[in-house]
Amino acid sequence: MKEMTIMLDCGLSAQSILNFLPLPLVPSPRLGSLSNWLPRDCNDPQLEGELKECHGRVFVDSAPEFCPPLGKLIDYSEIDVILISNYTAMLALPYITEGTGFHGIVYATEPTLQIGKFYLEELVQYLEQTPKAALASRWKELLHLLPPPLSESFKPRCWKQLYNLTTLSSSLARIQTVGYNEKLDVYGALKVTAVSSGYCLGSSNWVINLDHEKVAYVSGSSTLTTHPRPMDQNALKNADLLILSGLTQVPSSNPDSMLGELCMTVVSTLRGNGSVLIPCYPSGVIYDLFECLSAHLDSSSLSQIPMFFISPVADTSLAYSNILAEWLSEVKQNRVFMPEEPFPHAYLVKMGRLKHFTHIYANGFNTEFRMPCVVFCGHPSLRFGASVHFVELWGSNPAHTIIFTEPDFAYLDALAPFQPLAMKAVHCPIDTSLNFVQANKLVRELKPANLVLPDCYTVPPPSLPHRTDLVIQQADHKVLVMKRGEVISLPLKKKKVKVKLSAELASCLTPTQIKPGVMLSSLTGNLVVRDNHFDIKMFEGSEGDSNQLLPVKSSQNSQFEWGTVNVDLFVQRLNEEGITDAKVEPSPSGYIIHLQNQDTVIQIDDRSTHIFCEEPDQKLRKHLRKVLSECLNKF
Repeated sequence: MKEMTIMLDCGLSAQSILNFLPLPLVPSPRLGSLSNWLPRDCNDPQLEGELKECHGRVFVDSAPEFCPPLGKLIDYSEIDVILISNYTAMLALPYITEGTGFHGIVYATEPTLQIGKFYLEELVQYLEQTPKAALASRWKELLHLLPPPLSESFKPRCWKQLYNLTTLSSSLARIQTVGYNEKLDVYGALKVTAVSSGYCLGSSNWVINLDHEKVAYVSGSSTLTTHPRPMDQNALKNADLLILSGLTQVPSSNPDSMLGELCMTVVSTLRGNGSVLIPCYPSGVIYDLFECLSAHLDSSSLSQIPMFFISPVADTSLAYSNILAEWLSEVKQNRVFMPEEPFPHAYLVKMGRLKHFTHIYANGFNTEFRMPCVVFCGHPSLRFGASVHFVELWGSNPAHTIIFTEPDFAYLDALAPFQPLAMKAVHCPIDTSLNFVQANKLVRELKPANLVLPDCYTVPPPSLPHRTDLVIQQADHKVLVMKRGEVISLPLKKKKVKVKLSAELASCLTPTQIKPGVMLSSLTGNLVVRDNHFDIKMFEGSEGDSNQLLPVKSSQNSQFEWGTVNVDLFVQRLNEEGITDAKVEPSPSGYIIHLQNQDTVIQIDDRSTHIFCEEPDQKLRKHLRKVLSECLNKF
């Protein structure tokens, strides 16, 4: 836009890590004894040991790799600004900003920066605490010989290992924090504003304004009443272009019913003397789980059951969430002024019901740990972190239960390298993002002129092909569909540009009223274009006389014609000037006047007049121009 390159979010696709074996905290005899797998009739020695088979499925035995944004589509060094919507949409930032020549600006809210830092640091520490010596790469050249889902991997040659903490710190230092509704000027070309999206702490939608055009970017939004500040819809209304993404990943699941099912499953397992494992992220919906689950345990007479939260950033996550009053819902904000902590987990920690540790080998964990219990720990993919340890530890006991609440990973794929598994697995995905009913209602209320959607929102989900209601249905709008890796042109046509007149020049203007309420004036000035701002200043004279200011008009007698030609008046004036043979014929866009004796044709259209005259001395042409000018309005 306006010669600026804008990147909306920089999410990291972590689906690729499901193709790798888990990284246990302590050596696992079971994983260590998995047999090597080789394609039939393939004797490639470089492939030896890269692939392992577990329960009929093939995995890569290597450090997990992630799929960053496709770098060959655009040169990252050309990006001027990155707008980050929430902390789940910034995990690829170090791949974009470091070592690519990137010199742009990155904008995010304060909670997005701080909680995103928790997410990223946790991810890095998980992988650094269980390093893999070997890096498998040969299998990527032989995809056609591999079984699914490995053979269906998306561009595995582009996958990368995770960055380190030094690269992460350097990348995060580039982020400039913003507040809600703060108008930011981006290199003078446009203004961007973050508005609350209601999805998580500090999450935002973005409004991009040019002088006369407005673009709204809606990503990761929620209209449900949870702990973040509610969604601001007014700022998004009547946009020339609405880009919609980040809808729910589980459109057939209701968050409230999933939360109820989770609470009942936990109580049922605990009463059977089993423990519950909930793989989770260090922030987000976990705050609501602490609150709802503790209340449900109280009502079920299970208040004595401990809850453990294990994460390298557990301490900072719990502490930071309680000092973000201005980013919370009104109910949570009011508790701050009572004074109380906005979240109940501070009370749960104080009472010893919620115990948090950085690692399972942290001081005090062995002393405090007792069963039955509820354990919250990462990572939801079950490829690294304490969750791998607990699945290995409890997997053979059917009394225990693992509950999947995060929708980012297919739970059966996450469990695949642990099969056969005796512990119960329950899928309760809680995704508070907009569902299709809410999104359709939102777009109808926002009334954008154009709507841009990912193509997957225009067809039912592959798992529910009969659910034709699970699509964005917007017959009232011009809809553009985008596919991965595709370049589309957006229907944004810049019609006007704002120009500022200097006070000195404005004082010299002599406007003339051409009709009631409309005045015109000509001017001569110097147009200065700098930082995408346009200014007209007094025009200075030649280099030898730099102080001389030219007048606004080159001559006080100069006049400018405007309006349309009155053909009858024009013919009458020609008669008065002695030209009596004018013959008028209508044309598709106006009139054609033939002057037969002079061998001349005058073509009058709505917006122009042409005189075709064969006379070599131009005397007649000038005479006709004078007569024509007298038939027009002037200023």
